[in-house]
Amino acid sequence: MSKELKPSILVVEDEESIASIIKYNLKREGYIILSSQDGLDAVNVVKAHKPDLILLDWMLPGISGIEVCRIIRSTPEVSNIPIIMISARGEEVDKITGLEKGADDYIAKPFSPPELIARIKAVLRRIRPAFSSKSLEFRDVKLDLASHSVIRNGSEIKLSPIEFKILQILMENPGRVYSREALMDKIWGTDVFVGSRTVDVHITRLRKSLLDVSSDEVDIIKTIRLGGYTLKAEEGSK
Repeated sequence: MSKELKPSILVVEDEESIASIIKYNLKREGYIILSSQDGLDAVNVVKAHKPDLILLDWMLPGISGIEVCRIIRSTPEVSNIPIIMISARGEEVDKITGLEKGADDYIAKPFSPPELIARIKAVLRRIRPAFSSKSLEFRDVKLDLASHSVIRNGSEIKLSPIEFKILQILMENPGRVYSREALMDKIWGTDVFVGSRTVDVHITRLRKSLLDVSSDEVDIIKTIRLGGYTLKAEEGSK
């Protein structure tokens, strides 16, 4: 597996030909792909998997992309996920409407794959600077993406590739709760079946490795009942 952990992107597009082109080009860039073809399903996928970015078509069966955008922005646990609205409606008033409803960018059809990729990278750099950073820090933990190393309290920690990726995901968005399913999607992809117990085992090992070199015995990885895992800064969090 590559050391670089690419963001996950939800493609919400009901025209299969367009969706296929988008997904093909995103996969070529190494992104992890989720997909949906209608508005209601898209909302459920967002809540369950918490993708790093959403490509959202305006015209969808069920509820419109604008309504999907409104729901996401009003749902606290996913409200900060960046959204790029995609639409055949190229008028300036439509672009303004999309942005006013919470979209972070707007791209009109037809568009070229290179333009779409450039827009995605620009939004991620602006909204999620961790994706373009070479190192991440949380409390006394530093994760270096270039050397693939982790240091806590001045001591280097030896982690397996999976444990490293879990820690990277959590450190990119401290405070965000990741379900076991979301972690599995980001690490193994959506085409590989991995039991949720596997995630628990890796989390247990990661916790022990971090605690072994901690100066204050604070477990920064918090388990959220029926939710998943997150990084927590409070003293004594378990």
